[in-house]
Amino acid sequence: MAKFQSHHSKQSAAASGMVVKVGIFGALVAGLFFVFNKFMGNQENDVADEFAPLEMYYPQSTSGEIVVHKGFALSYSEEHEQAEWTAHELSRENLEKQWNKRSDAFLPDNEVSTGSATPDDYRGSGYDRGHLVPAADLAWDAEAMKETFLLSNISPQAGNFNKGIWRELEELTRNWAKKYGHLYVVTGPVLSVEPKGEIGENEVSVPVAFYKVLLDYKSSNPKSIAFVIPNEVSYDPVFDYCTSIDEVEELTGLDFFPDLLDQQSESILEANFNKDLWPFNKKKYEIRINSWNKQ
Repeated sequence: MAKFQSHHSKQSAAASGMVVKVGIFGALVAGLFFVFNKFMGNQENDVADEFAPLEMYYPQSTSGEIVVHKGFALSYSEEHEQAEWTAHELSRENLEKQWNKRSDAFLPDNEVSTGSATPDDYRGSGYDRGHLVPAADLAWDAEAMKETFLLSNISPQAGNFNKGIWRELEELTRNWAKKYGHLYVVTGPVLSVEPKGEIGENEVSVPVAFYKVLLDYKSSNPKSIAFVIPNEVSYDPVFDYCTSIDEVEELTGLDFFPDLLDQQSESILEANFNKDLWPFNKKKYEIRINSWNKQ
């Protein structure tokens, strides 16, 4: 697991012809019915369906507390006062829409039954309020982006990590989604390893590292890659931290995409990765080293 290893030792021809014609006619009618319902049906339900995350790509929840927001879902860990994972989809179509202005309003998540962390927990802690689902990933919808600022989607991150290599990985992920058309994205803190410490009255754990799992499942060439990056400033290339989904599962104790992939697909896509299929941006890396790491 590259740089983080030190932290952790799916009857007649005429009759036949008539059957074919009937079948084709039936298919055309069904298709027209679908189009009519999609474009002339209940518009409000269409909008809701557009944003509803698909449960079939959720990872396993060890806490049993899954919260679904407009553009993403999460599994909340009360013990650590943050999500153990977040899951969302990235599509080229949405990323190319006009972006809404950031809200920057960090608020408790009232959907968490036990109560989430609060802004006071982070105040004066020395750590950034780091996004798991980036605001920019959902900037095409104002409400969805606003919900990324809920504290259930936030984790304590070292400033030069959050503004540096984590930002670079987030931007690369959006580039890859544009290139391939669609990605399933799962992100979270590594909570299986003893945290660096705790902050605030709610004792929010400070993770030693963060992971991001990417699955391109809808293209003609399905592929995956994952990253585990220490929660600290880094001057190394992002790809020094890439690994397989299987390795992240072993590290975190989570099961990714259990309902999405069949056994064969899982064994292939989760055990292997090819970083050459995920283009690296040298210019972005140089900007991080010379600018972002110094902010």
